[in-house]
Amino acid sequence: MKRKGFYGISIVIALVLFADLACAQLSFTKLDKGPLVETPSDSRSVNFVDVNNDGWEDLFISNGPSSGQNNLLYINDGKGAFTSLTNDPIVQDGAKSDGATFADVDNDGDLDAYVVTWYGQRNYFYRNQGDGSFLLDTDTTLTTRGTYSETASWGDVNQDGWIDLFLTNSEGKSKQNSLFLNQAGKSFLPSPSPATQTNTLSRSINWVDVNNDKKIDLFVSNEGKSPNELYLNSGKAPFFEKDQQLLWSNLGGGSMSSSWGDVDNDGDLDLFLANADYFKERNNQLLINDGKGNFSVITEGDLVTDGGCSYGSAFADFDNDGDLDIIVTNGFCKENLANWLYENDGKGNFRKTKNILPDMPALCSFGVAWGDVNKDGFLDLAIANCQNGKNDAQPPNTFYLNNGNQNQWLQVKLKGTKSNHSAIGAIIRIRTQDGPWQMRQLTAQSGYCGQNSLMAHFGLGKSKKVKQLIIEWPSGKRTRLRNVASGQQIELTE
Repeated sequence: MKRKGFYGISIVIALVLFADLACAQLSFTKLDKGPLVETPSDSRSVNFVDVNNDGWEDLFISNGPSSGQNNLLYINDGKGAFTSLTNDPIVQDGAKSDGATFADVDNDGDLDAYVVTWYGQRNYFYRNQGDGSFLLDTDTTLTTRGTYSETASWGDVNQDGWIDLFLTNSEGKSKQNSLFLNQAGKSFLPSPSPATQTNTLSRSINWVDVNNDKKIDLFVSNEGKSPNELYLNSGKAPFFEKDQQLLWSNLGGGSMSSSWGDVDNDGDLDLFLANADYFKERNNQLLINDGKGNFSVITEGDLVTDGGCSYGSAFADFDNDGDLDIIVTNGFCKENLANWLYENDGKGNFRKTKNILPDMPALCSFGVAWGDVNKDGFLDLAIANCQNGKNDAQPPNTFYLNNGNQNQWLQVKLKGTKSNHSAIGAIIRIRTQDGPWQMRQLTAQSGYCGQNSLMAHFGLGKSKKVKQLIIEWPSGKRTRLRNVASGQQIELTE
C-alpha cells in the first residue's frame, strides 16, 4: 500500500493544551494544515473506523460530484499523525459516491466497507484483507443495480450472528429501498419486506431497538413531503411491521437524517431529525421516547427552533459530563451554512454553544462523525464538506481536535462471538456511584452519511469509577462488570 504522509495531529500539543485547561471550559482546536483539511473535494460521508486493527481510529471520506471523484482514506499511525492511502481500490474507483458504512461482514476480524453512489450508478462492496487494504468483491448482488442510492447501514435483522444490509434510494425509476440478508459472510440474498415496498425519497437509515424488546428495528428518514417510517422487527421473516402511530404521518417529512441517543438518561433511545428543503430552511425535531416506543415531540429550545438546512447529525458526549450532546451540519442553503454544536444540560434540553468550535467555515456540509483519534479520552470531530452550488469551488473538509478538560471517561470496545464480530446492535449500559444510568447502542451509521467510532464512549463527570457495566449482546447474552476504573479503553469479548 502506497501511503502519502501529511501533517499529523500532535499528541504533545494536545497534552500541553490539556494541562493549560486544568479548570477551564472545554475547547477545540481546528486543524488548518495538511491534505486532510486542505484538499478540495466534494465530500459526502465521513466514517471513523479502525481498518487495520491497530487500535487507532482511521478516517474514511467519500466524494461524490457528478463527474466522479476518488474517495479518501487516512490511516492513523498511532503517533499523532496520519498517512493518506493512495493506491488501494477503495480510493481509486473514481465513482459518484454518497454514503458509506463499515462492519465485519464475514466475521474474520476486520471491517469491510459498502459505499453507495448516486446518479444511477452501481454501488461498491469492498472486503478488508486484514491489513487495512481492500478488494472489490466480485459478487454482484449488492452492486450491479443502477440506483440513486443515498446511504446504507449494516445491522443483524435476524440475530443469526451475520450482519445484514439495508440500502436507501431516492430519485430514478425505482425509489424502493433494499434489504440484503448475509449468507454466512460469503454472499447476500435480497429479502422482500414491507420496509422495501415504499416508493419514497429515502435519505438515511438507522437500525435501533426502539421499544427495548431486544430486537433491532429500522427507522427510515424521508425527504420531500413523505413522512418518516418506523418498522418494528417481528423477529421472523419478513421481519418488519410498519408502526402505524399517527405521529409519523404528522411529522411532515423533509428529513435528511435521523440520530438516536438516550438524551435524558432514562434507559431508552430518543430521536433527533435533521430537516431541510432544497435551499429552504426548516426547523429540526426532537422526540422523546417513553421506553415503549411512544414518543412526545419537543417544541421549545435552540435545537428545534434554529431553522437551517440541516443534513448530517451525530450524538456524542463531547465534554465528558455524562450526557449526550449533538452536532448538526447544514448545506444547500442560502444562509446559515455554519454547523451547530448543541450542549445537553443533563435533562435532554439543548443549548447552542458559542465559540467552542472556533472558525467554523460557512460551507455546505453533509456527513459528520465523532472519534477519539489520539486516545486521550475526548472525542474529536470530522465534517465532510461539499459544493453548495455547481459554480462553487470544491471546499476542503474540516477537523477539530478536542482539547479536553478534567472530566473522567471510559471507552468500551466489543468483540462478538455468537453475535456479529463487530457487535453492531449491542447495548452498553454504565452507572457511576453518583450518576444516572447511561446507555449506548453500537451502530454502523450515525445520522446521514456518517459513522461514529465503534468504540463506545462514556463521559463520567468527576467519577473515577464505573460501579456497574452491562453489555446486552445482539445474541441475547449479557455481560456484567463491577467497579471498572475510569480513564481507560477496555475490550470485552462475548
